[in-house]
Amino acid sequence: MRWTAAHQAILAGGSISFVVVAGVPQPLIWSGIVRRVISVWLPRWPVDRLRREHRIRRKSSTSPSVRPDDTQPFALATAGRDGLVLSAVNQQAEIEGLKSGMRLADAHALFPALRVHQADEEADRQSLLRLALWCGRFTPWTAPNGTDGLVLDITGCAHLFGGEEALMAELVGALVGLGFEARLGLADTAAAAWACARFADDPVTILPVDGTATALAPFPVEGLDLNKDAAMVLRRMGLSTIGALYDIPRTSLGRRFRTTKEGETVLERLDRALGRISEPLSPLMPQPQYLRRMAFSEPLMLRDGLEAALRHLAAELTQALDRDHKGARRYTLWCYRVDGGIEQRPISLARSSHDPEHLLRLFAERLDDIDAGFGIDVVTLHASRIETTINDQLSLTRGGRARDGVDRLVDRLINRLGTAAVIRPQPVESHLPERACRRVPPDIAEDTAWSDHMPPERQARPFRLFMRPEAIEVMAEVPDGPPLIFTWRRVTRRVAHAAGPERIAPEWWTTPVEPDEALRDYYQVEDTAGRRYWLFRAGLYQDSATKSPPSWYVHGLDG
Repeated sequence: MRWTAAHQAILAGGSISFVVVAGVPQPLIWSGIVRRVISVWLPRWPVDRLRREHRIRRKSSTSPSVRPDDTQPFALATAGRDGLVLSAVNQQAEIEGLKSGMRLADAHALFPALRVHQADEEADRQSLLRLALWCGRFTPWTAPNGTDGLVLDITGCAHLFGGEEALMAELVGALVGLGFEARLGLADTAAAAWACARFADDPVTILPVDGTATALAPFPVEGLDLNKDAAMVLRRMGLSTIGALYDIPRTSLGRRFRTTKEGETVLERLDRALGRISEPLSPLMPQPQYLRRMAFSEPLMLRDGLEAALRHLAAELTQALDRDHKGARRYTLWCYRVDGGIEQRPISLARSSHDPEHLLRLFAERLDDIDAGFGIDVVTLHASRIETTINDQLSLTRGGRARDGVDRLVDRLINRLGTAAVIRPQPVESHLPERACRRVPPDIAEDTAWSDHMPPERQARPFRLFMRPEAIEVMAEVPDGPPLIFTWRRVTRRVAHAAGPERIAPEWWTTPVEPDEALRDYYQVEDTAGRRYWLFRAGLYQDSATKSPPSWYVHGLDG
């Protein structure tokens, strides 16, 4: 690829040119956090993307006739209203007078030896998404911007790289190293950064804090991301630069357009660029509340090095959580490879934790299949689903240690089998036993304790509860007494001991479903073989004159 002199200097380890606005000093210290946004423009994104894929898969069966060639004019074509048109061209094609939007027939007439490949907009979009994720090595806040750009919010991140200039140098160097021609702009607003990336003289431009208005003044009005018609109207009025709009009365400027909406759009774009109104930005992923990052001068190739880095990151991250009395139910390890690849390994916890040793044991099972490629040069550890931790009182009994052991076992099952393969019961406000709990994934936060739903006077529930009670035939000594003999699943059992009843009334505020239409009297019974059952009678015998006679059911087993 033929790069500009500035890009060649970057690859050679040279310095980057920065725009500095005279008369607007950049403060060394300011109160509060100033938002700083990077806009990345990839002017030849489709061609660079295709060239990179062919370079990675050069041993594939791709025909050499459609392989991008840096020394020959090359273009991508897509269907247009008047036939095939050029959607992207390389630098050699531009030298020959070809440009995007030109009809393919006209391009061939101008340069018959032009090599053309079919454009793939979906592949371009997916690759741009992956590149935005890969830029998470610089900031957790990244997103695609249009079809050929990225936006990165680096607020509070620059100090991790030694300042904004060092961060920009590393970012542009990484993009150029991947084979992408890139132009970068850094400003207080995303709109101003967008203008710098596309219209500044230098490939990398940094505007000083609070210096946006002065720096944007000489930029053309197209730097406000206006459509062609709006830009043409402004130029006809003699307003060719952004600075020329500063002193024009807003009402007067709006009246010069054919519709009120067009004038309002121009004013809105100007206000966004100058930071007068907020500009909504949507990152690919929600920004984690806790994050630790580690970069390496020499890429990691072996598992031992990755484990050592993970141990260091886990110690720092859990210390920060412990200091704030917080715990996390989800941790994500991000490994950024030098070849642009990303390896992501999340772990989920049944209970919020900030125990580094427990995290390391869980991550140890997820590191074996990480593909380091040509090496991993940046590793980050994110913590999400943050909860406030409660310091449990130490006990001389083994109850607390047993609970911790169960939680750790559940965590290992979740991360080995998947969240969908593990469930746990959660209490529900209901008197009916079959409705008193529901099955939820183990990583769902417990919003209530079982003890809150278990009054002391209530009888214990069986170990095994049937979701639908099963009908039985019963013989009792007295009508409203416990059974003496009952037949279940064609086997007759004699009762040796019985306890009860525990009466549960139907939930009148819900729609009754069989057999919930009557009062229930529950009995805990034990047969002569020592097996225990949880039986209930639905209905009362004194109501049998007006209703159907009571029915008996087995609802659970206790041994």
